[in-house]
Amino acid sequence: MYRRIIKRGLDFAVLALTAPFALTIVLVVGAAVWWKMGLPVFFRQTRVGRDERLFDLVKFRTMSEVRGGDGELLPEERRLTRFGRFLRAASVDEVPTLWNVLRGDMTLIGPRPLLVGYLRHYNATQRRRHEVNPGITGWAQVNGRNAISWEQKFSYDVWYVDNVSFWLDARIVALTIAKVLRRTDISPPGIETMPPFTGSGDERR
Repeated sequence: MYRRIIKRGLDFAVLALTAPFALTIVLVVGAAVWWKMGLPVFFRQTRVGRDERLFDLVKFRTMSEVRGGDGELLPEERRLTRFGRFLRAASVDEVPTLWNVLRGDMTLIGPRPLLVGYLRHYNATQRRRHEVNPGITGWAQVNGRNAISWEQKFSYDVWYVDNVSFWLDARIVALTIAKVLRRTDISPPGIETMPPFTGSGDERR
């Protein structure tokens, strides 16, 4: 019952309470992104949701469109701007994702929605992370975020699926606020962005 009806109602309640603040951030930060990086202001990318349905995730753009001599985009760590790094560190780049919560693509608390290309690499246990709606923050994010391995993240995601409750979500909210204020676990040690997931070697399980 909590997973579908009450959880959705709580999402709407939080969205209604935070709407003026969120809209202000969208206008101010959107103008800053336009000023520093130009258009487009928003970054859209297809992600995987509940039951492996696809949807377009919306965030603030944090990377430039700089290309090399061959015309191809440079690696992400070279395109991540100083301003974009700040947006990620403060988690401000996630504010437009509230639109996905309003649409029902996502919820506030749940496993992070990941790239479509990762689907072919999951094993049967890891795929269970799609049994619930993806979230803006989740159990994996407050237990290491990008400072832990993909396998650890998926283990936390599946644990959340099996233990989701109002009190667990409330705990994740409190821990998320602490993480954002401390700006910890933003990226893996020694690199700017999380390397892509290429499988755990047990995809047939």
